[in-house]
Amino acid sequence: MSVILYLLAASLVLGGGGLAFFLWSLRTGQFEDLEGSANRILFDDERD
Repeated sequence: MSVILYLLAASLVLGGGGLAFFLWSLRTGQFEDLEGSANRILFDDERD
């Protein structure tokens, strides 16, 4: 029974950490420009 409690605590800590990192990425604007990278890979920059 104690193993289940350890696993439950570990899953809650990992889930909370994942949620915290996701909220941090939303706050810092990681998902603002979803199509910019897709368009950048198609077109070459002209460098002289």
